[in-house]
Amino acid sequence: METYRIQANASGTRSITIHEAHLATIRKYALLDNLVDSNGIIDESVLDKLKLNIRAMLEAGTGAEKDLLDLCLDVVYNNNMKAFGLNQLVILYKKWAKEQEATEDI
Repeated sequence: METYRIQANASGTRSITIHEAHLATIRKYALLDNLVDSNGIIDESVLDKLKLNIRAMLEAGTGAEKDLLDLCLDVVYNNNMKAFGLNQLVILYKKWAKEQEATEDI
């Protein structure tokens, strides 16, 4: 399974490890769909919105969402995750999703 690193702050002193399973979880639950407003700006309010969406899913779920919990613990609620890191995650996810679509079309 592939592992990626995203830069979590503008100076590059902090990073977050992203596993392919995390990206698959984002796809499975469509976590980034309609997350960013039409202005395209990712700020702390967008990160808060993501956290609230995930929390609502977990509260409404069956308790078997281990993949979603792993994403929360490893990425979304990571101490280094701020708006800059979320922006990098969105960029990585889009690139990864495009690669997945290309391999599925083969």
